[in-house]
Amino acid sequence: MQSLYSKGFEVIYDEMYQTFIDYNDEFEFYSTVLRKHHKDEVLEVGCGTGNLASYFIKNNFNYSGLDYSEDMLLLCKSKNPSATFLLGDMTNFKLPSKVNSILITGRTSSYLLTNKEINSALKSIHNNLNSEGIVCFDFIDASRFFKEIKGGVEVIHTANFNQKKYERISFFNTNSSENMMFNWSAKYYQIENNTKTVIAQDDSEVRAFTKNEWELFLHLNNFELIEFIDRKSYAFDTYVVVAKKI
Repeated sequence: MQSLYSKGFEVIYDEMYQTFIDYNDEFEFYSTVLRKHHKDEVLEVGCGTGNLASYFIKNNFNYSGLDYSEDMLLLCKSKNPSATFLLGDMTNFKLPSKVNSILITGRTSSYLLTNKEINSALKSIHNNLNSEGIVCFDFIDASRFFKEIKGGVEVIHTANFNQKKYERISFFNTNSSENMMFNWSAKYYQIENNTKTVIAQDDSEVRAFTKNEWELFLHLNNFELIEFIDRKSYAFDTYVVVAKKI
């Protein structure tokens, strides 16, 4: 089935997620963290279609974005023509110049499936931060989430945007392949005249983490953990990490 990240379906992703996620609330949360640490410059890894980017730009942050989907970035740039957006992989990227803060938003950390990928991502982040720069990212907490999805659980999200109606039916379940992996299967529908049509399907193996894992990964990659923030977010709760380059 068609991915929601390319070939025109990134527009549907954009419309659906504007109803799933309160981007103003996302901005208030992350900007508060950055201002607490006196950071006015930020790279957002996993910037997607630029909904959060718009808030940072409007509020005078020196903002840039990074994403691996070229089609997502084209839409992002059309909405935020004054900002800098880069095509790249979070496990191996190099910015034109270092920045003083990096965000990884939208639980993008879940796509770092192996310890090698995690260490590569943290190394790239470290290399692209100024001295005493900070990294801030959210992650799915395995110790809570696996208790919720053990045996399998179905979650339905509906979205209404510009007189269009969408529905996403997700099925989560644990697996024992390696690390703290889980299966996420999702079908996306557009609803017209009471008829549901499948427009995309995504079957993924993704990763959750424990706080202890991140403490160790950060230490091994020369970051000082500043804090974990327990945060509610759409679908399920997460932790947010704030750490400083050393």
